[in-house]
Amino acid sequence: MSGKDRCQVVIAGAGPVGTVMATLLAQAGISVILLEAGQDCAQDLRASTFHPPTLEMLDQIGITPMLLEKGLKAPVYQWRDRASGEVIEFDLSELDDVTRYPFRIQCEQYHLSRALASGLDNHANADVRFGSRLLSFVQDDSGVDLAVETTIGIERIRADYLIGADGANSIVRKWLGIQFDGFTYPERFLTLSTETDLRQYFPDLALVNYVSDPAEWLVLLKVPSVWRVLVPVNGAADEAELTSEANKTAIFDRLIGDGASVATHHRTLYRVHQRVAKSFREGRVVLVGDAAHLNNPLGGFGMNSGIHDAFNLFDKLLPVLKGQGTMDPALSLYDRQRREVTHSFTQAQTKQNMAFISGGAGSAHDARRREFLAIKEDDERRRAYLMRQAMFQSLEDAALIR
Repeated sequence: MSGKDRCQVVIAGAGPVGTVMATLLAQAGISVILLEAGQDCAQDLRASTFHPPTLEMLDQIGITPMLLEKGLKAPVYQWRDRASGEVIEFDLSELDDVTRYPFRIQCEQYHLSRALASGLDNHANADVRFGSRLLSFVQDDSGVDLAVETTIGIERIRADYLIGADGANSIVRKWLGIQFDGFTYPERFLTLSTETDLRQYFPDLALVNYVSDPAEWLVLLKVPSVWRVLVPVNGAADEAELTSEANKTAIFDRLIGDGASVATHHRTLYRVHQRVAKSFREGRVVLVGDAAHLNNPLGGFGMNSGIHDAFNLFDKLLPVLKGQGTMDPALSLYDRQRREVTHSFTQAQTKQNMAFISGGAGSAHDARRREFLAIKEDDERRRAYLMRQAMFQSLEDAALIR
């Protein structure tokens, strides 16, 4: 890129949302610098579900075929009661009249980030800078001045716009002083990855399973290389104890009866939040993805909603960058659409999913179970539920906000 200290857009963060945003802009002829503090796209094991509308969006930048090749097609997902063994199953294949992708794709998010970051090398107007950490920025009426730390010094960049795709601990959001309202769950979540095939222990196990239980609920999720088991653990306990061989063995003892025989490749412990930024933009600086909103992983909405942010923002920002639109109404509309739908859909639905999976006993759980069964048996309600869980409804809702 000529004039490396000047570009139209700087993006902080080369995760899935940042790399999607950079690719959209680069393919449209916009000069973009993508900053990433790490030396590579992070190998984050948390997000791995791509919903149907997300696959349709990613088709626009030519990356969906790679996900289809690398990932697993998962049209069916199950809600399971751990105590009774009851299974309530939903099948996205019923939406084949709405989408050419009536299934989830199970594929680790870093495959997307790395492929897109590599693809940006083919665009002369795009510059991916690993080992570059955004330190600070100041905006004025015509642009944003950034200070970026590298291994050899401080670089300065002038851009027309800055996009913060820099995750839950976003330096962009913090510099803007935007409140990140919500709460953090008292328990932590532990993810265990194993090559042990869980299907030999559970009849008709789907690739995506939410297992309800009051004491120890589970998410059982298949990605191409491993099964991933997500369990809640005591948030106050010692981390070494929670990730120990003994705790791993105890968890799998309860799950399949022979925990000692199970080898795990990763044991990842993390806190889970339900938080939404008070605003998704201030002036020429905009937040997307985890920098703007966080939610629990039940439903696989986090990364997908971040990618939806990127496509929505691109549609608003491109005319402005090309001199065919005005900044304030365009970016304010992005803020309203994505922030409101984050509250009305992503936050509401993930909290509801958490309530169902963790409340595995008592009258409240029985009421939720009966509700699920009623939805499954009613064609109209089941279709509406699938449209919501597949995230089509949230996109329709956002488009209605003006």
